[in-house]
Amino acid sequence: MADRETRPTTVWSRPERGARGPAPERSRTQITTAALALADEEGLAAVSMRTLAQRLGTGPASLYRYVGSRDELLDLMADAVAGELDLSVAPSGDWLDGLVGLALQSKAAHVRHPWLADLNDRRGEVLGPNAVDYLDHALAILVPAPGTAGQKLETIGLLGGLAVLFARREAAGTSSGDPAARAAHLAAVAAEGRHPHLLAALTTADAPPPTDRDALFVRLVRRVLPAMLGQGEQSGQGES
Repeated sequence: MADRETRPTTVWSRPERGARGPAPERSRTQITTAALALADEEGLAAVSMRTLAQRLGTGPASLYRYVGSRDELLDLMADAVAGELDLSVAPSGDWLDGLVGLALQSKAAHVRHPWLADLNDRRGEVLGPNAVDYLDHALAILVPAPGTAGQKLETIGLLGGLAVLFARREAAGTSSGDPAARAAHLAAVAAEGRHPHLLAALTTADAPPPTDRDALFVRLVRRVLPAMLGQGEQSGQGES
């Protein structure tokens, strides 16, 4: 008995709702969808069981028949966003192209849901079924790539971190003025001659325009991820 393996209890390992109480009025999916809308409109801090119950026209106690705590609700929300990513395309064999596609999807999800970055910082986040599907899909893409299993898991983690970083930068740029104007100001400062290294960097022929966020993001992903796996930039094809 003492040696019997036990698995941690999560919101997904329990029935959809408790057996007691009146007939079910809603589902976890409906509750999660409402919580996502609330977070998108008012931020993560606005998401509480009481506020969510008011939005759904019920009492907080009724929600606890479906979700045991706010932390479980946040887990459901994170996994619902992971479910927005399209994992239907089979790996093509070009692992770098495949990871770039996942990275762009992940960044777009963080732009749609700005609160998600704060949720990702939460300690003890549980991986739900959609997140596990994403992880397995990313590992399938990485089958032809060099590197150990540990390096591949680290690469997937870094991929998510880059998506969060660029999504935050994109949100900050949207709220703080015209990025083209800021780029022009930086170029003018560099042209004064007191910052030669900055001037050289800004005038590099192969550098993408500083306002093209997706181009910068893809460029960084293509540079960093091969290095994580011990391979130089250029192709994502596996070694022959």
